[in-house]
Amino acid sequence: MNIAIYIYDDAEVLDFSGPFEVFSTAKRLADNNWQVFFVAEHAGPIIARAGFSVNPHYSFADHPAIDLLIVVGGIHTHELEKPAVINWIRETAGAASKVASVCTGAFLLAKAGLLDGLTVTTHWEDQADLAAMFPSLNVIANKRWLSQGKLTTSGGISAGIDMSLALVAELISPVHAELTAKQMEYQWHKNA
Repeated sequence: MNIAIYIYDDAEVLDFSGPFEVFSTAKRLADNNWQVFFVAEHAGPIIARAGFSVNPHYSFADHPAIDLLIVVGGIHTHELEKPAVINWIRETAGAASKVASVCTGAFLLAKAGLLDGLTVTTHWEDQADLAAMFPSLNVIANKRWLSQGKLTTSGGISAGIDMSLALVAELISPVHAELTAKQMEYQWHKNA
């Protein structure tokens, strides 16, 4: 399974590093064939929030097929204005078996037309803006994450870790997700 995390300038650091840690730890503990990697629009370093520099593994031009696509949040407004990014998300999501967003990554999925008519969530501070910008969405509060079909959205920042553990539970087993959380010394906040 190829697990791709889309990153861009001003992405929120824990939005991408949290899921990366979850999936790479789950892979190590399962000794499976998962490949976990970052994809950016172009080759070269990405400067995330607070000047955190990240080298993506792949660009749009050279990444392998993607089974699980995770789109992260941060200062996402410039990404919404890039047709190449929105088209890539739409096309990649169409071929992937699962698609997820962390935090304001939901704006990018919505702009790509992937969330129309669905119940979704995002960072608490951005929920009203998401609902106003995309009125076909049912944006809810007080959920760390929620899934509908192959699409999953999560609240902000650390909620992406909880969502990623839920995806591990679905893809491998709930026991393996608990083991992954224990290995990370992380208290998994499950949706009630």
